[in-house]
Amino acid sequence: MTSGTTPGLTRFNTSSDSEAVAALHEVCSSSAWGSKLLAQRPYSTAEALFLASDAAMAELTTEDLAEAMAGHPPIGRPKAGDPTSSREQSGMAGASAELKAEMLELNLAYQEKFGHVFLICATGRTGEQMRDAVRERIGNSPEKEREIVRTELGKINRIRLTRLVETPEGPETSEEESSA
Repeated sequence: MTSGTTPGLTRFNTSSDSEAVAALHEVCSSSAWGSKLLAQRPYSTAEALFLASDAAMAELTTEDLAEAMAGHPPIGRPKAGDPTSSREQSGMAGASAELKAEMLELNLAYQEKFGHVFLICATGRTGEQMRDAVRERIGNSPEKEREIVRTELGKINRIRLTRLVETPEGPETSEEESSA
């Protein structure tokens, strides 16, 4: 991961508040998280931005976490036309119809139990690994699951922030995608 100043970090630090808010919203849908990061600009290094992200994530309320999760589609059903969503869920792209059907069933059961989508940092995970994770986590208490979700969101945010600060022209210009 990048830890120093990059053209992407410089661009983020010097962009208008509205541009920075839009960039942060692409990383995480929580307005509280975005506001905390925006208020601390400029960042001297990417690592300082990552640490601020981690601190902001730790402070999110249950409502803030719900807002953040609302920006994530269910595993196996990336948002149409959203390259980030597709990139991040690429482990499901080649999954069998049977595995996709099983994930849909598990996603629905998880959502019924917890009231939100199953959230996992899917980058680098296979469809089978994601299925196994939802099977394991569906037995958690709501409190335990909320903290796991917070950790997974933190991982996703770091991946997306890395992309933001490492992309010279801005995240929307790159063809390569990552994970949720």
